[in-house]
Amino acid sequence: MASPVASPATGPVASPATGPVASVVVSPVRPLFASVLYLPPMELSDAVRGRRMVRSFSSTPVPSAVLERVLELACTAPSAGNTGGWDAVVLSGPEQTERFWEATTTADWRMGSRRWAGMARAPVVVALFAHPEAYLERYRLPDKHHSDLGHEEGAWPVPYWFVDAGFAALLLLLAATDAGLGACFLGNFRGEAHLRVALGVPDTRRYVGAVVMGTPDGADRPSSSAARGRRQPPEVVHRGHW
Repeated sequence: MASPVASPATGPVASPATGPVASVVVSPVRPLFASVLYLPPMELSDAVRGRRMVRSFSSTPVPSAVLERVLELACTAPSAGNTGGWDAVVLSGPEQTERFWEATTTADWRMGSRRWAGMARAPVVVALFAHPEAYLERYRLPDKHHSDLGHEEGAWPVPYWFVDAGFAALLLLLAATDAGLGACFLGNFRGEAHLRVALGVPDTRRYVGAVVMGTPDGADRPSSSAARGRRQPPEVVHRGHW
């Protein structure tokens, strides 16, 4: 049976299990809060190609069911040794997100940034933290001991705690796109220690970055980096040798 879909013509969506849901005007491409509307999942290729870094939001709250689905999908991210050595602190609403902005930005930056007002309205901030010691503990276990990666962080040619957190961040971005939300990733540029204190995060965790998400307000200005364009497959892919 086809999933019920709302449209400006048909009004509210009804689910046999939950009954009617409030009317929502549906975009011809992808409606906001698609999972609340019982739409089938977006094709992966559509989510990948449709994803953009959105930096200007309305203050419309993200429904809890939508946010939980986005977080659930992020938790399926691959992880070295199935360690799962990352954590997410989810901040919802201005009272919670303000703590993030106070810790990671300065008054001078906020005053001088053309993006600040739009970013500050994002109703959700997901701060991602990596746990290096979890990987050392995992790789000291008998099935991984031969790797010799369990005694110190410096033994890892590539710190997989950051790689795995990056996988999770990308899934957050794609899941937000699938749900009809806008999202962007913010790197760790300042305030890591202050952020840990503000959010009660143990000192053993490293702040990787954050995904902010919400409803795009349509006022996002294109990034100057967008003019560079993306490198195309013939430029990136080397077959057989460099």
